[in-house]
Amino acid sequence: MKVKLVRFTADPEILCGAAALTSTKSGSPSEIFEKMDLEKARQIIKRVTGYGHASVIEHASFTFSIEGVSRAMTHQLVRHRIASYTQQSQRYVTYDTFEKYVTPPSIEENSEAKRIFNSALKKISETYHKLLEMGIPKEDARFILPNAAKTNIIVTMNARELRHFFNLRCCRRSQWEIRQVAIEMLKQAKNAAPSLFENAGPSCVELGYCPEGKMKPPECNVEEIKKQFRNL
Repeated sequence: MKVKLVRFTADPEILCGAAALTSTKSGSPSEIFEKMDLEKARQIIKRVTGYGHASVIEHASFTFSIEGVSRAMTHQLVRHRIASYTQQSQRYVTYDTFEKYVTPPSIEENSEAKRIFNSALKKISETYHKLLEMGIPKEDARFILPNAAKTNIIVTMNARELRHFFNLRCCRRSQWEIRQVAIEMLKQAKNAAPSLFENAGPSCVELGYCPEGKMKPPECNVEEIKKQFRNL
């Protein structure tokens, strides 16, 4: 898979810092923005979001290209409704080789499981191409394709929704593929706008405890997880 932050709002921290002051200052937003510097903006964002006023960071948006991931992953991704998506269409793209499928690590590491998995994918691919050769439209032949089919997708979220996405999808209870995607998105977003994503990560990083209750994975250590995400 490949995850790349392709675009984001210009001067996102300065913009969000100016937005935070707009509600409490008499000056116009444009004047506040023009006078804002990065250090001051970061101080304001930390203070205001620390009060729980996260709406000010909605003004900054981030667009990611997510490539070579499974349809199983994107079905989870698009459940995050406060976002914009454009996905590679199976109506136009032909799935012609094993490189067009994602193999989970648990299957990759088990030789017998991998043999069975690859055998099924080979049969699916053969059936898919026979349907195309018979003149069946791609939009109908694709009904045979599995969740393993690779796809590419562009996603845009504002910083507040990204933080919520990271709360859920960086968690160790999250499915392995979307967790890998989320962690890489966080790394790149944090590099672009550190103050907007300070302490971002799974919910336990912000809360200081795991909110999953009985569903908490036995291997989870909150302090270790907090350290991991502080050092991203």
